Amino acid sequence: MLENYLKKINILTDKEIEEIKSVGKKSNLKKADYFIREGETCKDVAFVLSGTLRSYYVSDKGEEITYCITFPNNFMTAYSSFITGLSTEENIQAITNVELITIPKSIIDALANQSPNWVRFLRLMAEKQYIELEKRIFQLQKNNASQRYSDLLKNQPEYIEKIPLQYLASYLGVSQRHLSRIRREISF
Repeated sequence: MLENYLKKINILTDKEIEEIKSVGKKSNLKKADYFIREGETCKDVAFVLSGTLRSYYVSDKGEEITYCITFPNNFMTAYSSFITGLSTEENIQAITNVELITIPKSIIDALANQSPNWVRFLRLMAEKQYIELEKRIFQLQKNNASQRYSDLLKNQPEYIEKIPLQYLASYLGVSQRHLSRIRREISF
């Protein structure tokens, strides 16, 4: 799965893809386990092979606000912490059992120093994260909750049932009651 993903991007050579596969370490998270918790420093990037994760922060009122859901066949990390080496303000938690390939930052930095292809690849990943963040902001500001739910249903229908209602509602920026109403309306 990781190899196919990297080949599809068409930046890295076969040798470079083999290098990353050889240093990547498979690991598993059980449902409710954490990839990282607030206050820790993120030293790894992960490629999600299976399962679903949520990224959330805790508001001033003590509420967990889910702002990102990561599905299989995507890279994931506590990006700000990963880049800066500072502690993170986010939590990344498994919603389901998750299988990952993790790669330490030290290895990614070493690969980037060895090849301009890795620099191009990392820039592309950063650009992709920026675009996703911008899309999320626009979605929250321009679309109502029904439109956001419909978009998620359209783009990730096979996973939507696996996301607990409270996380899905938080991600969409609505109460669980409002989400239940939206789901009833859209299913008709």
